[in-house]
Amino acid sequence: MAPPPKRKILIVDDHPVFCLGMSELINKAADLTVCGSEETPSGAMKAIQRLSPDLIIVDISLKESNGIDLIGEINARFRGLPTLVLSMYDESLYAERALMAGARGYLMKQEAIAVVVEAIHQVLQGKVYASEAVKEKVFQRLVSPHNTADTSPLDALTSRELETFRLIGQGLSTREIAERMKLSIKTIGTYRERIKEKLNLKHYTELVKAAVHYLKITEK
Repeated sequence: MAPPPKRKILIVDDHPVFCLGMSELINKAADLTVCGSEETPSGAMKAIQRLSPDLIIVDISLKESNGIDLIGEINARFRGLPTLVLSMYDESLYAERALMAGARGYLMKQEAIAVVVEAIHQVLQGKVYASEAVKEKVFQRLVSPHNTADTSPLDALTSRELETFRLIGQGLSTREIAERMKLSIKTIGTYRERIKEKLNLKHYTELVKAAVHYLKITEK
């Protein structure tokens, strides 16, 4: 009897070296094969239609947009197609957002080499792959949505506002952020004001300092 067909994995990440290494690792599994990689959400959506993958690996930071928005779009247009996040960003800030957007798992890149194949298998089996701390946080948020214990002020930011905050920390101007996120300068300005209000920051210089500090603690 012929062996069953391998499950196809599409990687969406704008770091070519990471994609290459991850592809080699996944392809070593007898039942998995990487069918392609894309750097942008728009490219990913076209590749899904063209390649019909069984699972999508998504990074949080992408060209043109971000992984959270892409996960939501995939969930809306290809219901039932599972996504697994592999990111360098701290799970305490991003995992819950990714899972609530529809991802079936969240894995830090520094852990990926050891467990990515296991995570893929679990997600393909219909399970959720995440640390126990993340699962507990999501569960508590679902059963007690108004509980503010152990929450960060950053939890009040929307995914778009958090992305804007991150890009400010990278030193990008309002115009550059608008171009990166495919939004108007006015919209980014609105996000900036909302971030300052939610984080209780009075001036733009305070916003920049907070954003730079945020990057230091989330992108170690």
